[in-house]
Amino acid sequence: MRHIYLVTHPEAQHHVDGIVGGWHDSVLTARGHQQAERIADVLASRIGQAADRRDDAEPASEPVEVYSSDLRRASQAAERIARRFSVEVHTDARLRERSNGEADGRPQAWLAERRIPLPEYGDRLAHHDGPTGAETRLALVERLYPALADILSRPATTQIIVSHGSASSYLIAAWIGMPMTSTDRVFFPLTSGSITTLHRNNTHFSHQVLTLNETAHLLG
Repeated sequence: MRHIYLVTHPEAQHHVDGIVGGWHDSVLTARGHQQAERIADVLASRIGQAADRRDDAEPASEPVEVYSSDLRRASQAAERIARRFSVEVHTDARLRERSNGEADGRPQAWLAERRIPLPEYGDRLAHHDGPTGAETRLALVERLYPALADILSRPATTQIIVSHGSASSYLIAAWIGMPMTSTDRVFFPLTSGSITTLHRNNTHFSHQVLTLNETAHLLG
């Protein structure tokens, strides 16, 4: 059995400032840090192996691995989660959000004025949105698929991945075995701070999506 908990990072400063995210290295807001704690609560309850919050806490009895994008808004959330299990965070730049190039860190309105709309037909994966240095969707999946493959090659049966909205959508596609060339239309709308649960069944070796975009823990 293998369980993967895919977490989209919670509220970050670029969300409230109306700034383009991508590779812009924004941090979590105070609310985002609170949401990260709630995410940690949920995961600790479900995994059932969390150490308590004391400095001398014993590590979890079974290995729990935490992986994260190296951008601060994701790694800050991952660090709060990892603390519950007394483990380190493995950061990987391949888990970053799709880069918007020169638009990253600029107002959303700046990008909206320059964006080249994604066509309904044609080579949607190779489409370039316009801003210099922006990644195509093909470039995104070409780094995310190997990143997930490397995580799955590890022996741990419980893994937590903290990434970003669009990136996490394509990680789900990779998990279910969708060919890269078929990802030109797939997209799972994921809310900031959501949890998606992925499971590998050892009886017939299926890759299952048990829950998608859970957000109840963000209420209140």
